[in-house]
Amino acid sequence: MEKIKKKWGIKSNWHLAIIFIVFSITGSLTVIIKTYLFVRFGLGSETSLLLLIPLYIFSVIPIYYILLLIVGTGFGQYRFFMAFEKKSLGRLFNRKKI
Repeated sequence: MEKIKKKWGIKSNWHLAIIFIVFSITGSLTVIIKTYLFVRFGLGSETSLLLLIPLYIFSVIPIYYILLLIVGTGFGQYRFFMAFEKKSLGRLFNRKKI
């Protein structure tokens, strides 16, 4: 735990617990919303994986990051999660010039 606290710049165990709670709530909400959307649009087990995988990627990632900010803000952790998103999205979309 100390390694995570140091990496994220967290001083108290309470702050770390709140961050873990936000991550768990956000993950659960993302699954619920993704399931609702896929059912609403008629996507299920009979749908081709070639269609489902890109739809899953392009729907779940934005939903997750939006919910992370909303839930994080609700718990008073907007600055932490905004910095977290900038860093993780920067890694995701970082393209090195050759």
